[in-house]
Amino acid sequence: MNQHMEQFKTLLEKEDRQGSLAYIMNLLATNTLGIMEVYEGILAPSLNTMESTGHEQEDIWKEHVRTSIIRTIVENCYPYVVKERDEKYGVKSTKSVAVICPQDEHHELGARMITDYFTMLGYEATFVGSNTPKEVFVAGLKAHKLHYIAISITNPYHLISARNTIDKIREVDPSVKIIAGGYAIGKIGGKSSTLGADYYLTTFQDIISLAGGTKE
Repeated sequence: MNQHMEQFKTLLEKEDRQGSLAYIMNLLATNTLGIMEVYEGILAPSLNTMESTGHEQEDIWKEHVRTSIIRTIVENCYPYVVKERDEKYGVKSTKSVAVICPQDEHHELGARMITDYFTMLGYEATFVGSNTPKEVFVAGLKAHKLHYIAISITNPYHLISARNTIDKIREVDPSVKIIAGGYAIGKIGGKSSTLGADYYLTTFQDIISLAGGTKE
């Protein structure tokens, strides 16, 4: 895995979008790695390993370009997500889930990957996106019957916003189950219970074990 990570990192540092995409697609097409290994072992770590140039504005530019490249790769992985759902995991669910980020949370790639995890496990999964205003998810709750809403929180500064989001969801639909996850949840550990969610998920196995999923 380290070898694949290093080769991919080299392409990323060159900001080689085409080469980066081709490299990951080849790993999947040849069954060298599966989606989970690509997401957890290459793409997610790549978001956190950028070396600083010492110039803030340049670093922001590089971070945006890198995020854009990885977003392109994740979108192109979807056929393999569906393939692994059908052929590999053998987990089925009749449940639906919408994945959102709280208001002002703009880091959405983690949430996008989590949506694919739910899809692989047979859930009807909808990715709503980053910085979801309260009015938007209230409208979604009223228009669609959801079993779960998963809130992805990357920045610990947005935990209060996440708590407010959870409170609003409870007002609109007390029956929907709320899942909290993301980097910020792992960062605060046991204190995450103060958010008031029903589930706190940090691993793929947690999603498998979620109510409504059965492993065959």
